[in-house]
Amino acid sequence: MKKKLLIYTVLLKCIFSYSQTTVNSPQELTSALSTITAGGTIYISDATSSTYTFTTRISITKNGTSGNIISLLPHPNNTSRILLNFSSMAENSTNRAITLSGSYWHIKGIDIFGAGDNGMFISGSNNLIEFCTFSECKDSGLQIGSGASNNTILNCDSYNNADSLVENADGFACKLDAGTGNKFIGCRAWQNLDDGWDGYLRPANNITTTYENCWAFRNGYLKNGTIGGGDGNGFKTGGSDDKLLKHNAIYKNCIAAGNVFDGFDHNSNRGDVTLYNCSAYSNGRNINFSSTNIANSLTIKNTISISGVSGGDSYSATTTNITNNSWQNGLVANASDFVSLDITLLSAPRKADGSLPDIDFMKLVPGSDLIDKGVDVGLAFNGTAPDLGYLETGTLGLKNFNIVENFYNYPNPFSEKTTLVFQTNQVSKLHLSLYNIMGVKIIDIAEKTYPVGKNTITINRNNLASGNYLLVIKGSDNQKSSKIITVK
Repeated sequence: MKKKLLIYTVLLKCIFSYSQTTVNSPQELTSALSTITAGGTIYISDATSSTYTFTTRISITKNGTSGNIISLLPHPNNTSRILLNFSSMAENSTNRAITLSGSYWHIKGIDIFGAGDNGMFISGSNNLIEFCTFSECKDSGLQIGSGASNNTILNCDSYNNADSLVENADGFACKLDAGTGNKFIGCRAWQNLDDGWDGYLRPANNITTTYENCWAFRNGYLKNGTIGGGDGNGFKTGGSDDKLLKHNAIYKNCIAAGNVFDGFDHNSNRGDVTLYNCSAYSNGRNINFSSTNIANSLTIKNTISISGVSGGDSYSATTTNITNNSWQNGLVANASDFVSLDITLLSAPRKADGSLPDIDFMKLVPGSDLIDKGVDVGLAFNGTAPDLGYLETGTLGLKNFNIVENFYNYPNPFSEKTTLVFQTNQVSKLHLSLYNIMGVKIIDIAEKTYPVGKNTITINRNNLASGNYLLVIKGSDNQKSSKIITVK
C-alpha cells in the first residue's frame, strides 16, 4: 500500500509541477507570456470580457521543449470564444498582431482580428496552432517565414483579409524565407483579397509544405463581394522572383472552389507538386500548370475538375504522373454527379471540436460513375477502389462511433500504460495511430475489424517521452481524436 501511495504521489507531482496561469486582461496576458516556462499553460478567461483589446503587437519568445510544450488556451469554464482585437492598429508592416518566435507552443481556440499586418507571424518551429481564426487583417492572416519549420496549423480559418491598396493579403502564407516540413490540416481560407494560400519563395528553396483536408474558396473577392486587385488563387503552390526556386507541395483531399483566378496555381514553381483526391470547381482555371518555367514534376490522381470559368486546365511539368482523374478513362464529371455545388456550404460553422463541418458540397450521389474509379494512393477508402474527389462515399463504421463514459483512455495522464475504451454500433474497420504534438506519427496500430459493442485496447508507454500526444481513431470517412498525456 505504501508503494502505491508513493507512486501516486510522484505521479501527482509530475502532473502539477508545471505552471498554470489564468489571465483576465490584456495586461495579464502579456505579463504571463513573458514569464511562462516550458511545460506551462496560460488560460485566457472570459470572466471579465471575451474581447481583449490590444494597441501593440504580442511577442511570444519563450521556448518549450518536445516533451514540455507551452500551451495558450481558452479557460475550460469559458462560455464564449476569446477575441484578440487589434483593429486600432495602423496599417504598417511592423504591426503584426502576434509574432511567434518561440518553439514548441500549442495555441488553441483564439480569434485574431484586425491586425495592421499579419494576424500571426511564425518564425519559430515545432508549434501547433489549432482552432484559431484570422480575419480582417491588413496582410496574410497567418504567415510562416524566417526559416520556421515543422509547424502544424490545424483546423484554422482565415478570411476577409485585405490591405487598403486592395492588392495584397492572403489567408495563409508559407512563403518567402519559410523553412520546410510545415503542414496545414483541416484549414479554410475564403474571401481573402489575394490568395487563399501563398507559397511564393524569396530566397528559400527546395522546401516542402503539406496541405490535408484544406478548403480554399472565393479568394480574390473583398468582404463586400466585389473583386479586388489581388491574384485571387485558391492554392498558389510556389513561384519566385527569378522563377527558378522549388516549393514542393503535397495536397490531399483539398478543395478549391470559386476562386477568381486559379484553383491550384503553378506560378512558375519549379518544384514537385502532388494532388491526391482533390476537388476543383468553378475557379478561373481549376488546375493551371503552364509550359512556361515548367515544374519539375506534377502528380495528379483521383482528382475532380469541373466547370472551370476561363478555359481548360493545364498539366505541364518535366515529369508527369496523371491518372485516374475525372477527365480520364472515358469519365465525364457534371453537376448530376453531386448532391450539391453550392459554394456557400463551405463556410458552414465548424463542429464543437474544431473539425470541418459535414456538408454536401461535391459529395457524390449514389450511382455516380466517379465512385470507385480512383487508384490506391495510401489514403483510406471504402469499396473496391477510392472514389474521385475530396470526399469518400459510404459508411465506414465511425458515423455511429460513441465514447464510453466520455473517456477515450484511462488513466490520463499515464506513466506506464493506458486503456483505450470505445464502443461501436456496427462492425467497424478502424485504424489507430498516436501522433506527437507536431503531427509526426509515433505509434501505428494495424487496421482491423472490431465487433459491435464495447472494445478495449491497451497502449504501453514504452519509450515515449513525457508530454502531449494525439490519439486518432480513423475510418475512411470520419475520425475521432483525443489528447493524451504521458508523465514519468
